[in-house]
Amino acid sequence: MNRKILPLFALAFSLITASPAHAQRIAFVNTRYILDQMPEYASAQKELDRFSKQWQEEIDERYVQIKRMRDAYNAEAILLTEEMKRSRLDEVDRREREARDLQKKRFGPDGDLFKKRQELIQPVQDRVYNAVKEVAGTSYVAVFDLGGQASNLLFASEKYDKSDSVLRKLGIRPKKDSDSGNTKEGDEEFGEPPSDEAPKDGGGKDGGMQPDPNMPPGGGAQEPQRTK
Repeated sequence: MNRKILPLFALAFSLITASPAHAQRIAFVNTRYILDQMPEYASAQKELDRFSKQWQEEIDERYVQIKRMRDAYNAEAILLTEEMKRSRLDEVDRREREARDLQKKRFGPDGDLFKKRQELIQPVQDRVYNAVKEVAGTSYVAVFDLGGQASNLLFASEKYDKSDSVLRKLGIRPKKDSDSGNTKEGDEEFGEPPSDEAPKDGGGKDGGMQPDPNMPPGGGAQEPQRTK
């Protein structure tokens, strides 16, 4: 078993097995499910994608120019002196270094896209986190995230999923309420923990086992491959 997931399993196991009371005092939320229903998250993601596309087009254009320079050099090399060849190749190499540096500046681990994601997405994630803390109150000793990058939970019963409660706390009606015509606006607090009965299969918003989306809630483009 991966050593990184052992602490999470150990914590969950200790909370569930320590006592009957603790067995009823854990809950789950799916931040990906929550974020996908927040208009401000969609707006921030759209803005982030706009920057990503703009910067990628800027880099692509540089590589197009470099390719033209190489093609021109190959076509004319037979007519050039050695000194002229070195000068032309040095210029191509310089342009390639500049393009790589720009790509790293825009899409590197601490680059412009990362900073822009922090600027646009982090405030929305903070709102969700604060809402989770508010609605959890003192009813639960732990709330696990099924939608986070580091989620290693293999199963969660739907009755412990409090994502819709968090959405209502944020002033957002869950999609399933709209689809069913349910106008209930309550359930802002987790309230009393569910009774200590054996969970049934099919938990979570997506039905039991939750995949790791492997994407910062901020989403956005990954570092692009160099265009040749």
